[in-house]
Amino acid sequence: MSGKPRLTYLNGRGRMEPIRWLLAAAGVEFEEVYLETKEQYDKLIKDGFLLFQQVPLVEIDGMKMVQTRAILSYIAGKYNLYGKDLKERALIDMYVEGIADLMQMILMFPFSPPEAKEKNLDSIKERATNRYFPVFEKVLKQHGQDFLVGNKFSWADVQLMEAILAVEEKIPAVLSAFPQLQMFKTKMSNMPTIKKFLQPGSPRKPPPDAHYVETVLKVFKK
Repeated sequence: MSGKPRLTYLNGRGRMEPIRWLLAAAGVEFEEVYLETKEQYDKLIKDGFLLFQQVPLVEIDGMKMVQTRAILSYIAGKYNLYGKDLKERALIDMYVEGIADLMQMILMFPFSPPEAKEKNLDSIKERATNRYFPVFEKVLKQHGQDFLVGNKFSWADVQLMEAILAVEEKIPAVLSAFPQLQMFKTKMSNMPTIKKFLQPGSPRKPPPDAHYVETVLKVFKK
């Protein structure tokens, strides 16, 4: 096996996408293994690869890591994207947790029944524009820096960028009332590692479609 981190998940965004984003932002190349059948998933459990019988699974530095949050904080710490001290780390954690709450709604959206889709889309828009994006708009405006914490690129910036693009896919004009976030998005898009990740052919996954939803339900069926 090469020294590259090895990611095991489905061929789609899901809970692995923030991990792909963070590795890419850190300039780290990785390999991917895609689950396509329930048998592959069951074998991982049987072989003891999945501590809590859940993916994502990331093999890195001789460890088989599960639990998205633990994986992300390890990567952030390893690649110096986790602040310079405990106070900065606490801020990063707060911002990341907030963004994760918004992303959870986006994560579940493709699985909502057709009759609930419009209502759920309204909920995403309402939460993004009234609860989450105003926080980051205010943070960037108040401290007048390019990044959310300590004017240094961090895990929080990566998560926010992922969230902005994910919400914009569903609600294109969502940033219209947030000039600071518009500037933030432009700056982040031009960072070399992120610019590369946003190009066609990168490991970034497309928005979930019906085939992805079908595969998820097939692989994880009880």
